[in-house]
Amino acid sequence: MLAAFPQAQPLEGFIGGIMIGLAAALMLLGAGRIAGVSGLTARATGLSDSGPSRFTAALFVLGLIAGAIVVGAVSTIEATFPPSLWWLVAGGIAVGFGTRLGSGCTSGHGVCGMSRLSRRSIVATLTFIASGVATVAIVNAAGGGW
Repeated sequence: MLAAFPQAQPLEGFIGGIMIGLAAALMLLGAGRIAGVSGLTARATGLSDSGPSRFTAALFVLGLIAGAIVVGAVSTIEATFPPSLWWLVAGGIAVGFGTRLGSGCTSGHGVCGMSRLSRRSIVATLTFIASGVATVAIVNAAGGGW
């Protein structure tokens, strides 16, 4: 446990990071594709015609969901969610808009793109982080923090 972060779970975060990196490496080496979740989700749902087959994309997305269910069933990790469904909906819409605007999501740019030293991905990831910090500051200043 870290003194400044009493709820931190560094071992679980480390294991999760290894699993994300392994999944990204397997997708790149096995299928020759970047493991960007927004692109794979768009392909799986038919919103995009480019990328791997819809079947491959759907398997990847279903694997993410199945993995979350398994981890939730076997671990003690606690998650907290916004106090209102509307915050989740607004966040989802903002993230969806941002991934289309930025030509990818945090997994595509932050994990896969930065590991390949892509300048576009480095700029995108810095933008994601700055936007997240600004959003938290604004929401907290408006009294909406949880």
